[in-house]
Order: sequence, then C-alpha cells, then structure tokens
Amino acid sequence: MNKLVKVNFETQTVSARDLYDLLSQDGGVKGTERFSKWFERYCMYGFVQGEDYSTPNKKVRVQTEGTREVQREVEDFDLSIDMAKQICMLQRTEKGKQLRQYLIDLEKAWNTPEQVMARALKLADKTIDSLKTQVIEMKPKADYFDTLVDKKLNTNIRDTAKELGIGERAFVSFLISNGYVFRQGKNRELRPYAQYAESGNGLFVLKDKHNENNGWAGQQMFVTPKGKETFRLLMGKENENE
Repeated sequence: MNKLVKVNFETQTVSARDLYDLLSQDGGVKGTERFSKWFERYCMYGFVQGEDYSTPNKKVRVQTEGTREVQREVEDFDLSIDMAKQICMLQRTEKGKQLRQYLIDLEKAWNTPEQVMARALKLADKTIDSLKTQVIEMKPKADYFDTLVDKKLNTNIRDTAKELGIGERAFVSFLISNGYVFRQGKNRELRPYAQYAESGNGLFVLKDKHNENNGWAGQQMFVTPKGKETFRLLMGKENENE
C-alpha cells in the first residue's frame, strides 16, 4: 500500500496540517484559505475536541517563503482517523476521495486478527514493564518481582475470569475458539499452544502441582499478568465490535 499521508500508528491520528497540505494539491484551499480558517470551518460540522481532534500543539515545519525554505513553529492538531475521513469526503475532490479510501484500507489492515493481537501484546508489554519499574522502586531486590508474580499475579482460569469480569465458561470458550489453548488427556485439562506459553509470548505458565490428599501430581495452567492484560484488551475490542 503506497503511503499517501503520514499516520501516527501509536495514536491512530493524522496531522491536520498534513491533511490540509495534501488536500490543497487538487485545486484545494491552500493559498485561498488559511489553515486556521480551514480547520475552524470543518470543526463546525460537529467534531468534538478531545474525541475527534486534540488540543492545539506546536510543531516545527519546513515552509517555502519566496525562494527560501525556512523552519517555522506552527500550530497543529492531531485528527482521529474518522475525522480525517469525513473531512476528505466533505472536500469533494479527487484527492479527497483518494485519501479517504487510503485511510479506509489502512483501518482494514489494522483490524486483521494478527494486527489486533500484535497491538494487544505490545500494550501488555508496556503495562508489565511499568509494573516492574514500580516494584523495583518499592523494593529493589532482584528476585522480588518474580516472587510477586509467582505468588500473587499468576492466576488460574477461574480467578482470571473473575478479574476480567466474565464467566469462567465464557472465558474458556474465548481462549479455545481463538486458538490460545486446547484440552488434552482424559481429564480434558487446558494447555496453552506453544507460541503463547512461557517460552513464547508468555501469556500462560505451567506450574507443577501435587495434591497430598489424593496423591495426584501434574501441571496446572496459569494466566500471567501479560496474559491478563492482553486478554483484557482483546475482549474489550470484541465488545466494541458487537
């Protein structure tokens, strides 16, 4: 897919000034309408600050002034993808149509299961890294975080479902139907697929267990903090799409 406009993939936003510049290439407004007036005009269509566009921010841009290229600090806004698409449609030009279709195609690519999972894993990693930093600051012992995870933060399926606010059966069904875990053996025990186990993405760990009352010995699957954060994000995304 050819890049038509720069998109911030972390925030899924587009620079208002970038959009203004690109739309002007097709007999648009640049040169006849200042950016501030152009942006103010489109905001009158009911867009909301904080939802559709950001508060003003200062950016350094290279501008052509006569025969010179100079750097100027200018006011800009970060637009949501939805707002950018609507502005492109309202422009009623070939360039606007082209940019709108580009953003639609980009959204489709973002929302493939692979991309959704990749973003969830990335966000979960950030959450865990932040937690590690907080723990280290509270008690700077090399093994403290590992001990905390083993004793408190790795949870079984039932407790994880409670934390996520979902029924245990529904959570198990989500994990199986989406290919994270499977059942094995005559006891139909849950096991993670290799790519999601401790040696893979680290969403689950297996712990050796022994029941002294009946002599049973085996392994039990636990969901890691990264796993809980990942599934919280993924299940939230599913609810948004319903």
